[in-house]
Amino acid sequence: MPEHARIAVVGPTGYTGGELLRILTGHPMVEVRALLRTGSEETVSLPQAHPHLRGVLHLDCVPYDESFLDGVDAAFLAVPSGAAMELVPTLLDRGIKVIDLSADFRFRDPAVYSRVYRREHKATALLERATYGLPELYRWRIRESYLVANPGCYPISVLIALLPLAKRGLIRPEIVVDSKSGISGAGRNRLEVGYLFTELFGDFRPYSVGQHRHAPEMIQELRQLLGEEPALSFTPHLIPISRGILSTIYCSLKEPVPLQQVRRLYEEDYQGEPFVRIVPDGELPRVKAVAGSNFCDLAFAIDRYSGHLIILSSLDNLTKGAAGNAVQCLNLMMGWEETTGLMEPGLMP
Repeated sequence: MPEHARIAVVGPTGYTGGELLRILTGHPMVEVRALLRTGSEETVSLPQAHPHLRGVLHLDCVPYDESFLDGVDAAFLAVPSGAAMELVPTLLDRGIKVIDLSADFRFRDPAVYSRVYRREHKATALLERATYGLPELYRWRIRESYLVANPGCYPISVLIALLPLAKRGLIRPEIVVDSKSGISGAGRNRLEVGYLFTELFGDFRPYSVGQHRHAPEMIQELRQLLGEEPALSFTPHLIPISRGILSTIYCSLKEPVPLQQVRRLYEEDYQGEPFVRIVPDGELPRVKAVAGSNFCDLAFAIDRYSGHLIILSSLDNLTKGAAGNAVQCLNLMMGWEETTGLMEPGLMP
């Protein structure tokens, strides 16, 4: 078990890159050695990209150059989908452990990736080596892996919410997911009119209805858990907050199970999970309670009119939904305590 690790962050100037650096600069086992840009030949100072990190880390964000990887133990790839598959083979050949926050290695079937992301996968030989990076589901695999595919933010909120019931075969495959996300989930480079402050403030709107890229990712994992093909209907929405996801999940139990028994199953499964919190009876998850933290909060209800089970899940899309979960995976890959550098509570108010 290494006492510390030297880290490179590839793609440091976006929201996820900034969140990674916010967490890593407070991580006692980590030394950030390189901040590498893939989409530009321009060097940018870290305070230019992330003013909140001024005086915290004294590195520039420089154009990608393999010479900066000398001595690096692990790399985070916070790059657009399509870029990671070009970089990962070289990183692995150097013996560098990789946590990829793009979608390039999330799918086991390259045909699904090509259909969803409309590009050919150029590193299909590595898909078998990639581990889907959800610690609550694949902790033991992550520990042994050199290549971890960090899940999408929506799938993390949904899979954590469904895992205890799905793995026991207690729910029917017809599942409806209604998710609301803060605007940062769209990324920092979205310059379309629809993402301007004046367009989003005071508004609330669905997007990618019936065709969001995260739906096939959820289907892949639910198929494994349920042992049958899920009929998933997923609709995401944008709400005018900067960060956070609240997912409302509707499903039917195969046999009637009292709500308190459902709650006991979750408490049993998540008793030892450091970042999954079952909120007390009478309370419901809220985005503000998890903002800036690596926690996912869950609650349950039975619809008295339809009999459907409703599961509510909240997390920060930039932290547990991206960078925090990625650091959780790094801790596992390095053999450290899983919570290292991640136990900061959320920000209130």
